[in-house]
Amino acid sequence: MSRIARWDRPLAGRLDRLRAWSNMLLADHGIFRLAYLNAHRVTPRLWRAAQPAPTDIAWFARQGVRTIVNLRGGREHGAWPLQREACERHGIALVEFVLRSRGAPDRETILGAGAFFASLEEPALVHCKSGADRAGFFSALYLLIHEKRPLDEAMRQLSLRYGHFRFAKTGILDAFFEAYRREGEAKGIAFLDWVAEIYDPARLEREFKTGFFSSLIADRLVRRE
Repeated sequence: MSRIARWDRPLAGRLDRLRAWSNMLLADHGIFRLAYLNAHRVTPRLWRAAQPAPTDIAWFARQGVRTIVNLRGGREHGAWPLQREACERHGIALVEFVLRSRGAPDRETILGAGAFFASLEEPALVHCKSGADRAGFFSALYLLIHEKRPLDEAMRQLSLRYGHFRFAKTGILDAFFEAYRREGEAKGIAFLDWVAEIYDPARLEREFKTGFFSSLIADRLVRRE
């Protein structure tokens, strides 16, 4: 908790800001994101990316982005106060929609997604740490619920193209949508009705199996959050 509290406050002066940058670049692996932000346009109204630096936020502001959605939660990295400052400076709303990438999606979170999407001032940017898993899951939900797109189109947001490994622990996100395909879509049941009445997170956790090498790459080498 002390690590979280360290960054859940305004930055006080240049030294504090330098420490936040150092933490973002080194402890949070942001140095790699300076070279590649994994930014992609999902629709004309939604972008997805990895954790943006202040310079990235300035660029997105020039593209017309009005809201940034932080999927990470917590205040344990220097990126948080830097992001908050940059959003205030550029007149961008900063909101949170906390997701996890290695566990069965929470039913109440999914059921609340439609109202959340409708409340966004767009264009919006959604980000997690690497822009691969939670950003892909959010984008898939956005297409499926808000845009009423087909399941197959939505699931393409969870792809190796974005750095997503479906056979690692993060593949439980793919398994969630595949469960809907079998138990809901195939029977003509609407997605949110399936989530509310049929979806069983505990069973999804029990039945999902990971691949050794995919998990090794995603969790040990890439060091996903």
